[in-house]
Amino acid sequence: MQALKDKIRKHGKVGKGDVLKVDSFLNHQIDIALYQKMGQEFARRFAGKPINKILTIEASGIGIACIAAQYFGNVPVVFAKKNRTSNVTGDVYTAEIASYTHGKVYTVSVAKAYLNENDHILIIDDFLANGKTIQGMNAIIEFAGATLEGVGIAIEKGFQPGGRDLRKAGIHLESLAIVDGMDTETGEVFFRE
Repeated sequence: MQALKDKIRKHGKVGKGDVLKVDSFLNHQIDIALYQKMGQEFARRFAGKPINKILTIEASGIGIACIAAQYFGNVPVVFAKKNRTSNVTGDVYTAEIASYTHGKVYTVSVAKAYLNENDHILIIDDFLANGKTIQGMNAIIEFAGATLEGVGIAIEKGFQPGGRDLRKAGIHLESLAIVDGMDTETGEVFFRE
C-alpha cells in the first residue's frame, strides 16, 4: 500500500536491532486518515471472505482493527488481553505469546463468550516479525472452534521468518507494507514491491 510506505519513508525511524519506529502515526499517535485507507485496503484484499469478527491483541492492533471493522460491515472487534483483569470473568481461552518487541512471554486471554464455532475471524495487527503473536491468536481461534479466514498486517518485517512461516502453513496473509531491509546509518527503509 503506497500511502503506508510513503508515511514510513517520511516519518519512520530506523533503530538498532531491526527496530522500525512508526509511533508518530501508527502505534502511539494515530493518523486516522491513514487508518481509514488501511481499513479499506484490508476490506478489498479480503473481499468475498465471510468475516464476521476481527481479532487483535492489545494494544497497538486495536485502533487498526476498529477502523477496519467498519469496512467489513461493522463487525465486532475482539482483542486478546495481555493481563488477566477483574472485568474478564468466567471461562477464557489462553495462549502464550513471545513478544519480539518486548522480549517477554505473555499469557493472553479472550473470554469464551466472544468467540465460538460460528465465527469467521480476520486477525489484524500492526507488525509481523517472528509470527508468534499470530500463532498464539490462531491457537485461541482453534480452541474456540472458529475459522481463521486470514491475517491482515500493517507492516511485515520480510527479513524475519513470521510471514514466510504463516504463508507456508497455508494462512491467507496480507501485509500492507513488507520491509525487506533497513539501513541504520542512513535511516532508509527498503520495501518488497
